[in-house]
Amino acid sequence: MKAGGAVEGGEVTKVPGGNRAIAIIDLILRIMAIFGTLASAVAMATTDETLPFITQFIQFKAQYDDIPTFRSRAAKTRAVLIFLDSIMLAAVTAVASAAAAIVYLAHNGNASANWSAICQQFQNFCERISGSLIGSFGAALIFILLIILSAIALCRL
Repeated sequence: MKAGGAVEGGEVTKVPGGNRAIAIIDLILRIMAIFGTLASAVAMATTDETLPFITQFIQFKAQYDDIPTFRSRAAKTRAVLIFLDSIMLAAVTAVASAAAAIVYLAHNGNASANWSAICQQFQNFCERISGSLIGSFGAALIFILLIILSAIALCRL
């Protein structure tokens, strides 16, 4: 049975919008997971409470930083994030570079290969692939910043 299909009388029939509905649900769940994880991390990192004991001058204070287990795990997590972000940076840079070659060919063509520029005829296509290229290199820049931030955070732990 194919994805997004249904079996009727031994034949696979296409369910209209099946794959699209699954993709939309997948996207919504991923966004919800991102926001849930981010909210949990913010709640954990900003948790602190102070309780007065007998007088106002003697107080007990509980903070996220006071628990050493969180700090040692944070160091391991940061190291793993640096590694994974570096892999993603390499992948995004490779893909963006390949996309840059396609954008260049679409705008200028290649006379020796007898490929003509197509951007005069397909303006919307060229605008979209150029925008995609900007987004790809923007993502690479974001990964560079993430790696730097993770390294700084790792040094401070």
